[in-house]
Amino acid sequence: MIFTFSEDYETALEILAKGREIADSLRLELAAISIGKHDDIEDTYIFCGADKVYSIDSELHADIVVDCLCSLINQYKPELLLIGGTRLGKEVAPRIAQKFGVGCATDCVDFSLEKGEFIVKRFVLGGRFIATQRFLRKPQIVTVPPRRFGKKLDTARTGKIIKTTLKPAQSRVQVLEKKDKTSQMLRIEEADIIVSGGRGFKKKEDLKLVESLAKVLGGAVGCSRSVAADLKWLPEEHWVGLSGHKVKPKLYIAIGISGQVQHIAGIRDSKTIIAINNDPNAPIFKSCDYGIVGDLYEIVPKLTEILQ
Repeated sequence: MIFTFSEDYETALEILAKGREIADSLRLELAAISIGKHDDIEDTYIFCGADKVYSIDSELHADIVVDCLCSLINQYKPELLLIGGTRLGKEVAPRIAQKFGVGCATDCVDFSLEKGEFIVKRFVLGGRFIATQRFLRKPQIVTVPPRRFGKKLDTARTGKIIKTTLKPAQSRVQVLEKKDKTSQMLRIEEADIIVSGGRGFKKKEDLKLVESLAKVLGGAVGCSRSVAADLKWLPEEHWVGLSGHKVKPKLYIAIGISGQVQHIAGIRDSKTIIAINNDPNAPIFKSCDYGIVGDLYEIVPKLTEILQ
């Protein structure tokens, strides 16, 4: 059996599509794990490839998710566990691997079978190289980045929804407050157009230039690591890069971003990349499709005005 899990609906459907391919190749059953109150989407999991859906009505704290998944693994002994590479997924996957004494491969971008062995490929060293890895023990645990694979829907498929009652351990996390985020903050990975700002901006207020250009283009606002993590000018939901969000828009505009390997690793799947920087030797120009060398404080307002 193969298990899939992601608390993010879209990512769950994407890994189900890939899981279905692997399950067919290995002649195994594919089961999706749904944790939380998601009765309205469990049929969709079946339409997208699941033979079974294990539905658990529980909270989505990391401690509880780990306990639920471990309980199901102990009971059904799956060959493979595919987990969405979300913030929660990246936290729970290695913890599950540690509990079972097995390996965990994160941010896998491709899969193959060689003589019945499951092989994964993932970016390493800031995205400059691709490592090919195999597992020594089972269950094989893998995280898959969002938007890596396409969804496949077949409304003629049938399957079984199994309501599972588990008593997970008490979470050690205490929720003090909940704040809603805008849809853009939550789904920058789904944006077709992203305009990002970096350390080339002199002060926080100047990021309005990025916001204005993004608004004209109907796109989302992104930023480099330094803007989100060091300067804290924008929330981490806008952070694009290896440790932030990996994106694949149709158009990515990098303004005042030098283009270190960690940032390039997060935008490598963009269809078109435009860079604006006053340093002609900035690394970003080696990775972009179009580059403009000049003062962003002159170029961006003019570009925005023309597009308006």
